[in-house]
Amino acid sequence: MESSAILAEIPRLRRYARAMLGDRAAADDLVQDTLERAWFKFQQWRVGSDLRAWLFSIMHNLRVDQLRRPSVPTHSIDEDDFELPTRPTQSDDLEISDLESALRLVPDEQREILLLVALEEMSFTEIAAALGIPVGTVMSRLSRGRERLRMIMDGQQPATRLKVVR
Repeated sequence: MESSAILAEIPRLRRYARAMLGDRAAADDLVQDTLERAWFKFQQWRVGSDLRAWLFSIMHNLRVDQLRRPSVPTHSIDEDDFELPTRPTQSDDLEISDLESALRLVPDEQREILLLVALEEMSFTEIAAALGIPVGTVMSRLSRGRERLRMIMDGQQPATRLKVVR
């Protein structure tokens, strides 16, 4: 595996992590952890397989691990140094903010699929391989995620499904 192939995937990994986490520092940490694990386990990558799907699979697994373990709240010192470019009109900013807020209300499993399809333009097969789920599950989660996002953006309250735990 050439390091240039991995380096070419960094912008996509950063974009997906930033959209998923909503925090630049946390996203950069996740990308760094992903690249470190990929480099450490590069012998597990099968030549000829999809490198991008393999890297996103590593990132997904690291994120699941992060969610499972308790986290210590942190505050970035350099937050003011990294200002995001602003859109030319205030209404555009509000729409983007509304979309980000709406995405946070979509369940994680559906949001992952939405972001991989919309931001990364990955195929259902690539997503299924990266997340380790069947293609049918990808399509189902995408459909439910789109519908939930549409309802939230239209101001409707999506029905909450409660699981009965015994």
